[in-house]
Amino acid sequence: MDRIFEGKVALVTGSTFGIGKATAIAFAKRGAKLVLSDVIDDEFTAGSTGDEVQKAGSDAIFVKCDVSDAAQVQALIDKTIETYGRLDFAFNNAGVEGGSMPLPHSTEENWHRVIGINLTGVFYCMKAQIPVMQQQGSGVIVNNASVAGLVGFQGAPAYVASKHGVVGLTKNAALDLAQQGIRVNAVCPGVIDTPMIDRATEDNPDLRLMLEAGEPIGRLGRPEEIAETVVFLCTDGAGFITGQAIAVDGGWTTQ
Repeated sequence: MDRIFEGKVALVTGSTFGIGKATAIAFAKRGAKLVLSDVIDDEFTAGSTGDEVQKAGSDAIFVKCDVSDAAQVQALIDKTIETYGRLDFAFNNAGVEGGSMPLPHSTEENWHRVIGINLTGVFYCMKAQIPVMQQQGSGVIVNNASVAGLVGFQGAPAYVASKHGVVGLTKNAALDLAQQGIRVNAVCPGVIDTPMIDRATEDNPDLRLMLEAGEPIGRLGRPEEIAETVVFLCTDGAGFITGQAIAVDGGWTTQ
């Protein structure tokens, strides 16, 4: 695989599992140095994201960070610059699904937690990342939204609102930065085979079958398929793409 990102630095939040882990590895295979971040510790043990990045021949550091805390996010970016001196690509991926319940039964606690991580967390990340990229005169930000940022879903008001907000924030930032050498896009995954889906279906195997049957392509997506989309958006080949919310969903939103 061509190491087209040699000399570049990529930051991935929510890097421990699923889409975040797959994306960090995809960046590493192309030569980027990685800043890995999650609220869960990563000790570079066998099979961990850091271990896999190093096996791919790239350098990595891990910085523990709760993206809903502005001070922790700023410390993450400060550590990135202290270690590598630059930030070329940022994949703002950290997120939670929250509880599933109709709006009248939703709790304030669930609302604030989901919005705080999924939406405010992306705001804090971009707020800290953009000045670095402005100083460089270049950079690419990709935010992880969801098909729930494009259409509604029953029983998930906080999640749907947070992901619609990510799409809106992406479009706003893209316009603000369009002539500063910085591009901002969002990926909107469909149902991807990740630990999040495992949690949702562990007590209901029929739900997994329903999710698979609901995909026109006939299966769940793979984390690596989202990762490849994120990486493409960071290449020069995507140089005319900004402000877009790109569905990677097996055709689900076309129905």
